[in-house]
Amino acid sequence: MDSKSKSQVDFLEESVLLEETQYQEGFKEGYNDGLIPGKEEAKDVGLKTGFQTGEELGFYKGCITIWESILRIDPRSFSSRVCKDIEKLRELVEGFPLMDPENENVQEGMEKIRLKFRVVCANLGVKLEYEGQPSSSKRDVEDL
Repeated sequence: MDSKSKSQVDFLEESVLLEETQYQEGFKEGYNDGLIPGKEEAKDVGLKTGFQTGEELGFYKGCITIWESILRIDPRSFSSRVCKDIEKLRELVEGFPLMDPENENVQEGMEKIRLKFRVVCANLGVKLEYEGQPSSSKRDVEDL
């Protein structure tokens, strides 16, 4: 190569390296700028999601407690099948990984609980459904 074409290659190489360097610096700067707000947003989302999950589990636990109270008063109130379903629902609710937020089976566990709850309600002939938090509770969560 002659010296003129070599200098053109060096110039092009420097241009490509400059672009890559600018890209890397921009990425690092953006990453650092988003790190703190990202953690704060993650905390807020985690609090809200955790509150909603706990509230829904509390609803199911309350229903189970009422049904078990009825069974203590009159053990023949429900069929043996319904009693087994209530017991299974109680096991699912109590076995829910509340203290393990990184558990990958959290959604699957909630779906199992919801399904079992619907089965119990259908077998009892009642129409109960968790409808989320009441509006006053919603305002309290948003204030957090």
